[in-house]
Amino acid sequence: MRVFSTRGYRAGSVQNIAAEAGISLSGLLHHFPSKEELLAEILAYRDEEAETYVGSGDDVRAESLAGLIELVAHNQRVPGLVELFCVLSAEATDPEHPAHDFVVERFARVRTAIAAAFRDAEVRGLLADGVDPDGAAREAVAVMDGLQLQWILEGRTFDMAARLRSHLARTVRISQLDR
Repeated sequence: MRVFSTRGYRAGSVQNIAAEAGISLSGLLHHFPSKEELLAEILAYRDEEAETYVGSGDDVRAESLAGLIELVAHNQRVPGLVELFCVLSAEATDPEHPAHDFVVERFARVRTAIAAAFRDAEVRGLLADGVDPDGAAREAVAVMDGLQLQWILEGRTFDMAARLRSHLARTVRISQLDR
């Protein structure tokens, strides 16, 4: 994660990764036969970890929005992961990037899950009047990604989770969702 987050996927080599991990190149390639497979595993790991906070599929409820705040707080404790995601997201805008399809699908999946959480909040009377769940989901993703980028650029000088909580509180009665 550290190599990809500091050098980017394209500039980070498997030799760099093996050296960073303290293993031989052949040892790394034994576990991850290609750079693309290593990237795929890192991205899958990040998503699995996120699901422990937010849930997935039918598990997504209004409480998942509070889980989203917890996830952002967790991410602050793993700055290399935040940096990796920012770098890879930017690189993956290129359709030729090996993570392009994954990132496109991930954004759609995340927006869909967050929209489901907002819809559940709406049904339960927790959503502010006039809020469109799909639009609110898109905005929440934009806020999270924007906060991550600012957090990195500004030397990790503010609390991303607190800023996300503040944003969501304008949309949903977040205090009623705390776990």
